[in-house]
Amino acid sequence: MALRTLASRKTLAAAARPLASAVSASRGVTTFTLPDLPYDYGALEPAISGEIMRLHHQKHHATYVANYNKALEQLDAAIAKGDAPAVVHLQSAIKFNGGGHVNHSIFWNNLKPISEGGGEPPHGKLGWAIDEDFGSFEALVKKMNAEGAALQGSGWVWLALDKEAKKLSVETTANQDPLVTKGANLVPLLGIDVWEHAYYLQYKNVKPDYLSNIWKVMNWKYAGEVYENAAA
Repeated sequence: MALRTLASRKTLAAAARPLASAVSASRGVTTFTLPDLPYDYGALEPAISGEIMRLHHQKHHATYVANYNKALEQLDAAIAKGDAPAVVHLQSAIKFNGGGHVNHSIFWNNLKPISEGGGEPPHGKLGWAIDEDFGSFEALVKKMNAEGAALQGSGWVWLALDKEAKKLSVETTANQDPLVTKGANLVPLLGIDVWEHAYYLQYKNVKPDYLSNIWKVMNWKYAGEVYENAAA
């Protein structure tokens, strides 16, 4: 049980490591810090308001990081004691809060101010792959918007690279489940947060409007770089 748990913890930690700074706690437990945004809170307006970005980053993402670190420290103590029930009990907190940290770290990089190229359609290898696997860029956007709007409750809609099939796919995950929970072969290129906290202050209950407007600040350059690295 302990070996499986450690492997699970390392998988989720590895997914977060390239996305945010990690520091070692005094007892040797790897913990994580809230990453800075690569733009100002108001830089994505009018697509996403500065108020939403500030709350989303400083409150929601920060809470996931704090609770993820707490769960990792508790897990380390439980393993040291050989407390198998406690180890099992902590898995849901690690998945939820660790997933929240991983997902949001990707999400911030998926966005870019219009003045810096946000919203410009994908070019190069990723653009060609989108045309091949979905027919057109417009067809991809339509599919992701439909999947996101249809997602019941809270969750995420993803553009992923399936490294085994060597094809792009659109995936959804519930709550804060990271894409890796659907298969280690899936690489997240672009993720859209469809939790209400990502849009409700601005768009109220009209989620389709949020989904339509977020493409105006999408960072396809970043997605393209992730694609080329993963496909190499």
